[in-house]
Amino acid sequence: MVCCSVCALASAADTVTVLTAERIHTLDPAQPLVQAMAWDGEGKLLALGSREQLLGRFADARRVEANGSTVIPGLIDAHGHIMGLGYALTRADLTGTASKQQIVQRLRDYAAQLAPGAWLLGGGWDQNDWAQKSFPDAADLDAAFPDRPVWLERVDGHAGWANSAALRAAEAGAGKSLAGDWQPDGGRIERIDGQPSGVLIDGAMALVNAVVPAPTAAQREQALTTALQAAVSNGLTGVHDMGVSREDLALMKQLADQGRLPLRIDAYADGDHAALDDLCHNGPYRHPGGRLQMDGVKLYIDGALGSRGAALLQDYSDDHGNRGLLVTDPQTYAADVAKARACGVQVATHAIGDRGNRIVLDTYQKVLGTHAGDDHRWRIEHAQVLAPEDLPRLARLGVIASMQPTHATSDMPWAQDRLGPERIHGAYAWQALLDSGARLALGSDFPVESPDPRLGLYAAVTRQDRDGQPPGGWLPEQRLSIAQALAGFTRDAAFAGGDEDVVGTLVAGKRADFVILRQDPLTLEPAQLDAMDIESTWVDGAAVYQRK
Repeated sequence: MVCCSVCALASAADTVTVLTAERIHTLDPAQPLVQAMAWDGEGKLLALGSREQLLGRFADARRVEANGSTVIPGLIDAHGHIMGLGYALTRADLTGTASKQQIVQRLRDYAAQLAPGAWLLGGGWDQNDWAQKSFPDAADLDAAFPDRPVWLERVDGHAGWANSAALRAAEAGAGKSLAGDWQPDGGRIERIDGQPSGVLIDGAMALVNAVVPAPTAAQREQALTTALQAAVSNGLTGVHDMGVSREDLALMKQLADQGRLPLRIDAYADGDHAALDDLCHNGPYRHPGGRLQMDGVKLYIDGALGSRGAALLQDYSDDHGNRGLLVTDPQTYAADVAKARACGVQVATHAIGDRGNRIVLDTYQKVLGTHAGDDHRWRIEHAQVLAPEDLPRLARLGVIASMQPTHATSDMPWAQDRLGPERIHGAYAWQALLDSGARLALGSDFPVESPDPRLGLYAAVTRQDRDGQPPGGWLPEQRLSIAQALAGFTRDAAFAGGDEDVVGTLVAGKRADFVILRQDPLTLEPAQLDAMDIESTWVDGAAVYQRK
């Protein structure tokens, strides 16, 4: 157990602090295992080695004793949505619901705290978890909420479910009926006999989002601070925040200026909008405190597999005639990529289906041209379904696969239904990508999944749900070793953000970002990884979370 009084002193120390522990996994091949490390008052690591060496060298240092515990480098989620997590934690939570009836009951309970007429917002539903796996419709909500607008995002954020009051508001805002046979760009309005059913997919969601009341400044700050606390309490010292607006970056800057940013945020601009224009005009952003930066952009090419919006080369196996959606026109997408390259901005693109991934790889190859072999660090976010001939292209083009292990274990009950017995072998192919020479950065895609990286480590190593199913793991040849999974959440995530000289391993000269665990993840049975005890989370040599 860490001494709490020393923790408080260490955060403000002007002198050296020495931490001793049962074992410290540095992930530095030159010195992988030590028992002590020292850092200065600004949070920079000075030395690592044996207990005797460092206590002798820094005899007057403040001491932190983590006897019996294990220290690992700070965990980095390479793909999350911080504001989205904050909003999810302050709205109706529908994750894990097994029926529409259960959802309505949760909504009734949540609505009891709302003002009359206020929108009821929530998220986390997944029709694949219900006995009947078809999409819901507005009528399922109307009986309980005939007048209050209800808008519920699907678990993947790529579909929404509205009641009739919300649909009427969307029609008023758009100035046109949602009935008929027209479809918005990059999206689909689900209809029954020509009338909107209540489910809107990808680009169609904007029709409702446009009329949802904007959160107040106080609500936005509450969402951000709530999400940050959830992150550090789960052992995260860094997050690659995918899709950050100019306004959200300004809020993060405000907290950073006030010393209220407890972890590092690598923010990626929200497509070809104001934040990207700022990068093109002003260059990369770095907060002087070292915990906030933006020099990348997040783009989209297709939708998600669960809502059949992922763009496939052939029809969905369970929906003939449907090959998914391109949420961005390929010519527009290519222009966005070219703009980012001209501005010196790192590109990260959401691609789920094999057609979506091929378009991204083709576009990257064309835009990079003879510079494809340079150290550009361009990324594919999810890289979820790859055609066999496309899988080795990531390594050849120097493209990083930014993947989320818990997506596989959440999707495995129905993914083969979508893809069939052949295509499924190119899905969630972590080990095949590593074997091809590609870099693999791991994350969660929170709030689509939990921000807890222990669940990601467990899923990566077992490819099982938390009940240990299926025996031996799903497509077990794609399992990662514990060392590979831990590297994906530390060293390789840092590389994907261009931060490998600062964080990702515990090496003299880098920042003292680390996590103290009661157990040693490298010696635990894989089935126990999801239940490791986080004693404390440290950034810049100061404890930003301690277990009570």
